[in-house]
Amino acid sequence: MKNVTVVDKLYNGFATGDIPTVLGLMSNNIIWNEAEGNTLADGNPYVGPEAVLNGVFARLGEEHEYFNLEHIELHDMYNDKVLATLRYNAKRKNNGALINAQVAHFWTLKDSKIIAFQQYVDTKQLADAASK
Repeated sequence: MKNVTVVDKLYNGFATGDIPTVLGLMSNNIIWNEAEGNTLADGNPYVGPEAVLNGVFARLGEEHEYFNLEHIELHDMYNDKVLATLRYNAKRKNNGALINAQVAHFWTLKDSKIIAFQQYVDTKQLADAASK
């Protein structure tokens, strides 16, 4: 359950805007992949916390009035993996489009550090919201 605790701490940090804590839970060599079809996947794979900060988090902030993670359920898996099921609740800045998307995050950890992330999301809903 220690891996679930690490991932829970990451989501709590994200929710409170504590990005230094979020980045500190990542390995220096984290491999981060956004879902194929997501506009943020143009940088896949993002390698290292700084790449995630600039390529994902900063862009989310630039493009959205708010971007919240809700109804997070964490599932302890085998081989240092954690599955998170959740929803994105967001509002686009460019057109006011609302997003309420079903999401899964697949985390891999080693020695209590996150070494890999894979996002699964309804990319059509994200694309539709961006183009309204």
